[in-house]
Amino acid sequence: MSFRTRIKFCGFTRADELATAVALGVDAVGLVFDGRSKRALSPEQGRALRDGVPAFVSCVALFRDAEAGWVQRIVDEVQPDLLQFHGAETPGFCRRWARPYLKAVPMASPQDLDDWKRQFDDARGLLLDSHAPGELGGSGQAFDWSQAPRDFGRFWVLAGGLAPGNVASAVTMARPDAVDVSSGIESAPGIKDAQKMRAFVEAVRSADSQL
Repeated sequence: MSFRTRIKFCGFTRADELATAVALGVDAVGLVFDGRSKRALSPEQGRALRDGVPAFVSCVALFRDAEAGWVQRIVDEVQPDLLQFHGAETPGFCRRWARPYLKAVPMASPQDLDDWKRQFDDARGLLLDSHAPGELGGSGQAFDWSQAPRDFGRFWVLAGGLAPGNVASAVTMARPDAVDVSSGIESAPGIKDAQKMRAFVEAVRSADSQL
C-alpha cells in the first residue's frame, strides 16, 4: 500500500479559496480564532466558511490561550470537527470540549517530545511547529527538520515554513503523518494563492510516490 501524507491548509478567510483547497483534495482546512492573528475570524465568518466544508474534509478551529467562553462559543456556533491549541493550554483544558484535538509543540527551542506525548496522551496528534512558546505560527519560518521524531508512535504533523518549493524535501526527510501550511500558500496574509496551493499538493504527492 502506498504512503499518503495528509495535508492541512490553514488560515482561510475567503470561501472561494477554501473551495479551491477542497477541490485539490486536502484533508483538512484550518480556521483561526485568535484576535492577534492577521487571519482571525469572527464566529459568524467562521460559520460561513465552515458551511463550505464538505463531508470527509475536517474543519479545524485554531486557538491560542483563549478564554473558555470563547472556545465554547466557537464550538457551539462553528461546529468544528477538530480543535487545535497553540498556547500554554493544559491537558485538562484541551480535553474538556468533547472534541478531538491537536496540540502544537513550539519547536523554536529544543523540546522533550516524550514529555509532550505523556502530557497530551489523549490528543489525536501533536503538531510540531516552528513557533516559539507563546507565538501562533504562520510566520513562514521553518525549524530544523532533523529534530523531527523517528518512530514517534503517535500521529504527528509537520508545520512551519513549508512551501511548494521545500515541502517535498520536508516529507522525504521527516516522514510526518501530515503537513500543515498557511503563509507558504499565500500571496498576502489570509489570501491564498491557487497556483501555490496546487503546487504544494503536487509536491507532497510527488514525495509520497518516492517513499
